Amino acid sequence: MARAAPHDHVSQFHAQGYAVVRGVFDADEVDCMAAAFGRIHEEAMAHGRSWRDRNTFFCLANDDSLGRIVRYVQWPGWVDETLERVRRDTRLFDIVSPLIGRDLKQIINQMHWKPPGAANAEFGFHQDSRSRHPRTAYRQLATSYIQTGIAIDPHTADNGAMVVCPQSHLQGELPYDPDTRSMHMALDIDDLNGFGVDTANTVTVELEPGDVALWHVHTLHGSGPNVSDIDRRFYINGYVTAANCDRGEWAFQDGAPCPLTGAPALVHYEDLHSKPGPMYVD
Repeated sequence: MARAAPHDHVSQFHAQGYAVVRGVFDADEVDCMAAAFGRIHEEAMAHGRSWRDRNTFFCLANDDSLGRIVRYVQWPGWVDETLERVRRDTRLFDIVSPLIGRDLKQIINQMHWKPPGAANAEFGFHQDSRSRHPRTAYRQLATSYIQTGIAIDPHTADNGAMVVCPQSHLQGELPYDPDTRSMHMALDIDDLNGFGVDTANTVTVELEPGDVALWHVHTLHGSGPNVSDIDRRFYINGYVTAANCDRGEWAFQDGAPCPLTGAPALVHYEDLHSKPGPMYVD
């Protein structure tokens, strides 16, 4: 079984706002995650519309080239045993714990899928901090929150790999139009001018299956369309120092993995208790 080198990435993360740990998951493990993605994708497409069951949200969208596609699924860990195990894999703990501690909650659990030829599957440049609301529940953003992503496929510029702006996290939180959502924006390098970021200062985060990328809550990043002939699947898990967040599911308590059990915790879906679903979402 592949193992991460837990601390090699720490200095790069602090200096650049992102890092990559290579070969964390082996080929068999990646195949299992790919199969899980396939099961969830099949279920989502069978509905034909976006739908929600408590925190699990299947987001479907129309693509100019392909028709109906699955943009992302939030909290697939609640409906798939394989992805539930991965979200609390101790290798992920080894990667994030030197940065944010041993007691960790999880506030992001998502599968992203860009099929070959997807024209409308971009994410414009953004910081993850803009999604941390209400702010009273999400404290000490700069030192408490880390996003990770596991590559299921090779990630390249052609199939819409993530593009980051190194050292942009050092600028802190940047102003955004609150009515603009990154998933409805194209990846436009000129947008960086508005943030005072050098448009030449970008890096495409190229990954092999089983690699893990991690990035800072203030790192500017986005991703373009898939103009290749292969999928671009990414399993994203975001962790937080438990003492600095009033929301989320436990992932690790003093380093011990915490399975998803009982009723879902309040994370981002504000109507969890009043409108739990299941229901279609137009």
